[in-house]
Amino acid sequence: MWEQEAETDNKPVRTVQPAWTDYLTEDDMQTASPWKSCDNTALAAVMKRAEAGEPVTIACIGGSITQGTISNGPLDSELTKKSCYADIFFAWWKETFPDTKVTTVNAGIGGTDSYLGVHRVQEDVLDYQPDLVLVEYSVNDGVGGHYKNSYDNLVRRILKYETSPAVLLLFMSQTNLTSAQSEHQLVGYSYELPMISHGNLIREFFGNERYTEEELSGDVSHPSAFGHALVGEMLWKYLNNIYAELDSYGEPEPFDKKALTKERYQNAEMLSAQTIVPDSLGTFSEQEEFNGWGTVWTNKTGDGGITFTVKCRNLGLLFWRSTYDSYGTYEIWVDGEYKADLDARFLNGWGQYAFSQEIFLSDEEAEHTVTIKKAADSAGDEFTLIRLLISH
Repeated sequence: MWEQEAETDNKPVRTVQPAWTDYLTEDDMQTASPWKSCDNTALAAVMKRAEAGEPVTIACIGGSITQGTISNGPLDSELTKKSCYADIFFAWWKETFPDTKVTTVNAGIGGTDSYLGVHRVQEDVLDYQPDLVLVEYSVNDGVGGHYKNSYDNLVRRILKYETSPAVLLLFMSQTNLTSAQSEHQLVGYSYELPMISHGNLIREFFGNERYTEEELSGDVSHPSAFGHALVGEMLWKYLNNIYAELDSYGEPEPFDKKALTKERYQNAEMLSAQTIVPDSLGTFSEQEEFNGWGTVWTNKTGDGGITFTVKCRNLGLLFWRSTYDSYGTYEIWVDGEYKADLDARFLNGWGQYAFSQEIFLSDEEAEHTVTIKKAADSAGDEFTLIRLLISH
């Protein structure tokens, strides 16, 4: 896709904005996006609307890399601008279409995966009526059926939304080359979506000793400022290539492809203290403005015992994992039956974060009594419940 057609007298010449950096070659771009199945028609349609002066909304959803976490690297001093890849990606739209209103939505949350993503995508992304959504979860997702299912459902849910957003898949990788790309690319291939791989690129860099792991990431998981610049440049040049050939693209077809996995989470949602009232708080109490999540339920002493009546097919929980030893292990009981331990302790971990855990799956919707209480052998007393995750 990277070979541009010869210009003709009937074809307008568009001036593309140069990327902020210029480290990547055309061969690098081929390495980053080798899939012949990628269909950029929907992405081009967003550019056409922006070029015509129509307002557009560009969103990103993912983990801490999307949120903007930047580690330190020895090549960072080369950069005049130090920005996360999402800001560079957004800047392409604003600089390419300076007379168009471009609304940007960064829905990255550190430590989260596509399972939480499919439950929060409605309020965090789709409610903004996006024209384009970039999805980045290949570092935070694991491999296996659970993540393949949640990632597939997340992507499908975006594609099937009423605004028919274009979707761009970004496959990030840790510098030890750990990534869920092998499964995520199957979703992109099945739906013929644009796909760009940071993992492909850094594997090539390490193979030819062009850059070291330390130069691209100071902590294995998060790109350095230089690493973010390479990802931003990769996206910028990908978009530039499409924009230079914009008139070669027709109109996108409505999305109607069959699901790759079971459509479990197409109406998934999060229930918060604003949307569900517990039957009993037990020894829990409401706590306002908890680490950006608004009002949550927290237990500091006692046995817990918060109880909800929930109507759903599938159930999960979002709770806080902490490096403090005051946090403990709780249990979740559904309809009087023990289901799972909820381990809120993350001692000696990399930090505190909101952790999502699936509790059960069902093919039938039913009303359930859900109780969360402290385990008898819990080493700590504290537990913070952020959201109930359900689908109907």
